[in-house]
Amino acid sequence: MSVLNTKIKPFNANAYKNSEFVEISDTDLAGKWSVFFFYPADFTFVCPTELGDVADHYEEFQSRGVEIYSVSTDTHFTHKAWHDSSDTIGKIKYTMVGDPTGAITRNFEVMREDQGLADRGTFVVDPDGVIQAMEITAEGIGRDAADLLRKVKAAQYVAAHPGEVCPAKWKEGEATLAPSLDLVGKI
Repeated sequence: MSVLNTKIKPFNANAYKNSEFVEISDTDLAGKWSVFFFYPADFTFVCPTELGDVADHYEEFQSRGVEIYSVSTDTHFTHKAWHDSSDTIGKIKYTMVGDPTGAITRNFEVMREDQGLADRGTFVVDPDGVIQAMEITAEGIGRDAADLLRKVKAAQYVAAHPGEVCPAKWKEGEATLAPSLDLVGKI
């Protein structure tokens, strides 16, 4: 069963953000757009390239009212150690969530049970806590923050404009579609 179009499940977790340990929960997301960015583990290879790419786009996500939560089954202590020891990870300003029990990872259905690690899963969550977009890639396939930002913009547009949809490769400011009987077979 897909978690797409479902409300996220309640959670509590410890995280690392802005040189501090913080507690977060599902209630912190209420009324805001969020991205959950799951990855297998700290101190690995593809993961820092992805997290660094998201860090490079973080200000633009913030300007759109979107908070980023990177999540792995490491602890918040490990996140701090990685942040302190890697130039790439050191530029991260978003919340790095520790999920050592795997509860959040299981809630989003991206746990590799045989390894205790998260798959590469990305989830765009609307202000009501409903998952509007998701992407899961194999271990060796890194994700692109610019395309994630494009998907967030599309999700926000559709939410603000009921009755309109965003076609493939849609970019902000481009034409959208208004599904109707007259449009059937004409695209």
